[in-house]
Amino acid sequence: MSVVLSQQDVGPCRKQLKVEVPAPAVEAETQRVIQELGQKIKMPGFRKGKVPAELVRRRYAKDIEHEVKDRLLPRYWRQAQAETSLEPLLPPEVDEITDLLPGEPLTFVATVETRPQIELRNIQDFDLPNPETEPGTLEIEERIEEIRRQTSGWIPSDRPAALGDRVDLELTTLGSPEHPEERTDKVVIEIGDPKVWPELSSTVRGMSAGQEETFTRRHEHPAAEEGGAPEVHEQNLRVKVNGVEERDLPPLDDAFALKLNPELHSFEALREAVVAQARHDKADQRREARQRALLDQLRERHPIDLPQGVVRKEVEGMVQDQAETLARRGIDVEHAGIDWNRMAEDLIPMAEKRVHARLLLDAISDERKIAVTEEEFERTLAVLARAQGVSTPVLRRKLDEDGRLAGLRSQLRREKTIRTLLGEPEIGAAPTGSETPAES
Repeated sequence: MSVVLSQQDVGPCRKQLKVEVPAPAVEAETQRVIQELGQKIKMPGFRKGKVPAELVRRRYAKDIEHEVKDRLLPRYWRQAQAETSLEPLLPPEVDEITDLLPGEPLTFVATVETRPQIELRNIQDFDLPNPETEPGTLEIEERIEEIRRQTSGWIPSDRPAALGDRVDLELTTLGSPEHPEERTDKVVIEIGDPKVWPELSSTVRGMSAGQEETFTRRHEHPAAEEGGAPEVHEQNLRVKVNGVEERDLPPLDDAFALKLNPELHSFEALREAVVAQARHDKADQRREARQRALLDQLRERHPIDLPQGVVRKEVEGMVQDQAETLARRGIDVEHAGIDWNRMAEDLIPMAEKRVHARLLLDAISDERKIAVTEEEFERTLAVLARAQGVSTPVLRRKLDEDGRLAGLRSQLRREKTIRTLLGEPEIGAAPTGSETPAES
C-alpha cells in the first residue's frame, strides 16, 4: 500500500509530497509511546509502572503526540522517498501535519529540493591554460631572499627610516569638532607592510628618532542609504618616531642553510630544496588554473535551473566559514559591525557557481560511471586521520556521526571526475578541502 497521496512540482527543482501514515500504524506507535511513558512516570495513588494507559494518554496527550510524530514522520518519509525514487539534495521541509486523532491516519506534506534534469553536451575538447611549471632564476632568488628576511633579526639604526625598516612610534588621533578628545597609541610597524596604512608608511619613511609629523588618513564608509556612493571620511593624526631598526640579514652561506634545517648541509642544498618547492607550488597553481577553466567551460555549456534551497544552504555555510575565520584571527564577530546580510548577498554568485559545478560533475560521474573504490576511500581517510592525529576508525566514526561520511565520498568522486576530464593520472591524496575543487 502506497503512503504517497500526491506528488507535484512546486518549483524548477522542488517537489511536494503528501504522505499518509496509516491509522493502524499511528495507533500502534501511540500505544508503544504510552506504554514506555507509563513505565517512567509517577502519579499519586499508583505504583511506578502501574498507571492506567488511558490516564497516561489524557494527562500527557501533548507529549505523546510530539513523540509519536517524531518517530513516525522520518520513518514514513523514508518510505515515501523509496516509493517515488526521489534523491533529495537536502532534508525535507515538513509542514501541514495533522493532529493525532484516535482511529485516524496521520498526514503531512514534505517539500524537497531535487536535482535538475541535465542533458550533457560537450564534456571534452576544453581550452585549458598551460602555464610554465619550471621556476625562473629571479623567482628562486626572491624566494631565498624572503626566507632570509623572515629569519633575520633587528638592530638599532641612527639613519632615517627606509622601506622595510621597523619603527617604534606614537600615533595620536587628533581631535575634531565632532570628537574633540585625543588618543595616543604606541605601535611598532614595518614600513611598506601591506597591513599598515599607506599614508602612515609614506609619512614615517625618511623620519628619524625624535621627529614628529602630522598626516591625514582618508577612508570610505558604506553609504547610509542602499545604492548610494560611499562616504569619504578624513582623520588627522600625529606620528612621533621613537626609534628605527633595520634588518640584520644573515649571510647566504652553508651555516645559514644548516641553521634553517639540519638536513641541509650546504647553501646549494638549500637552493635545490627551494627549487623543488617552487616546482611543486607552480604545479599546484597550474592544476588549479586548469580546473577553474574546466568548470567555467562546463557551466557555460550547461546552463541549468539551480535548486535555490541548496544555494541558500551553500551561502549559509560560506558565511559561517567567514565568521569562523575571523574568530580564529581574534576578531569579536558579534561586535565587529559586520553586515552579515550584505555579506550573504555578495556570496550568492560564488555559491551558485559551486552548486552548479557539483551538479554537473555528479551528472558526468553517472554518465561516465566514475566511482570511488573502497581502497581509494580508505586511503583518503587514512591521510586525513594522520593529519588530524587520530586513528582511521575514530575519524570514520566521527564523520559518520556528523553526517559527513557520504559527503566526503561524493567530494572524492567529483575530484576523480575532474582528473578524468583533465586526463590526469590517479593520485592517492586527500581531497582539496573545499567541497568543489578550485572553487573556493
